[in-house]
Amino acid sequence: MIKKTPTDSYTVMNELVLPNDTNMLGNLMGGRLLYWMDIAAGMAAQKHSNRIAVTASVDNVSFKNPIKLGDAVMIEAVVTRAFNTSLEVRLDVWSQNLPSGTKIKSNEAYYTFVALEKDGHTVAVPELTPETDRELELYDGALRRRQLRLILSGRMQPDDATELKALFTAAKK
Repeated sequence: MIKKTPTDSYTVMNELVLPNDTNMLGNLMGGRLLYWMDIAAGMAAQKHSNRIAVTASVDNVSFKNPIKLGDAVMIEAVVTRAFNTSLEVRLDVWSQNLPSGTKIKSNEAYYTFVALEKDGHTVAVPELTPETDRELELYDGALRRRQLRLILSGRMQPDDATELKALFTAAKK
């Protein structure tokens, strides 16, 4: 099976916040940002898998700082880990006031995608080989995040989440 690195899936998407994208306070609507994030994550997932990739889940999306009318939005998406037919994508969102050059982090999230054949059946995805310390940290954390997602969706029993249990066992020592 082909192995890929996070760099192979790295995607950057830029958007400009226009009046139609904002709420009554002049801030980017959360739904519009989620839409843009889904597109960027989907591109990263498809670059990694070389297949159609569809959104399976979206983890907690925190809105840390508002994005204002006229700001540029930069969305960075990268695959953090590939499982059998699914993969996790991390997104970091930055807003920039173009006249002043001020750039702040607005959001981060994890999306899960599933790779599909053209007939809609799931297909195996290439393995991911982390290269840097940060990539390895995200890769290791992806299994814990996956187990938590599966527990919350009722598809895994808490006792079967060995990676999550190890966190608490290690904390007790």
